[in-house]
Parts: sequence; structure tokens; C-alpha cells
Amino acid sequence: MSKRGQVSVPSKIRKKLHIGPNTTLEWVIEGATARVIPVPENPIQAFRGSGKKGLVKQLLRERHRDRRREDASQN
Repeated sequence: MSKRGQVSVPSKIRKKLHIGPNTTLEWVIEGATARVIPVPENPIQAFRGSGKKGLVKQLLRERHRDRRREDASQN
């Protein structure tokens, strides 16, 4: 770590994780451990297709239902 708090990511890791100069890195603290996670440029696109089929439709239905309930409770 530099005096300014900057950290260098080794070349092998940058290549393996496709980390470039504009990649955002998320720091996650877990107890006495820090994990560094590269955030995809388009996180939604990166996760597309990684879930079980039908979960997106189910989530959208639940959100729609919740909105209707909120609207009804405000009237």
C-alpha cells in the first residue's frame, strides 16, 4: 500500500478478472478480512441468465402487487 492509501492489483489477477483502469472495485469487510470485488460495467447485463428461470417474472409480479397495495393504502 502506498503512503496515499493506494493498492496495486497484481497483473495476473487483473488479467484473470478483466480489471482495467476504469473498473470499479467494491471493498467488502468481513470481520478481519477485506475482499475486493470488481463491479461489472453493466451489473444487470452481467447477471442476466445467471438465475433460475422464472424468477425475474416472479419478482416483477411481486413488485407490481406491492405497488398496488401501497397505492390502495394511500387512498
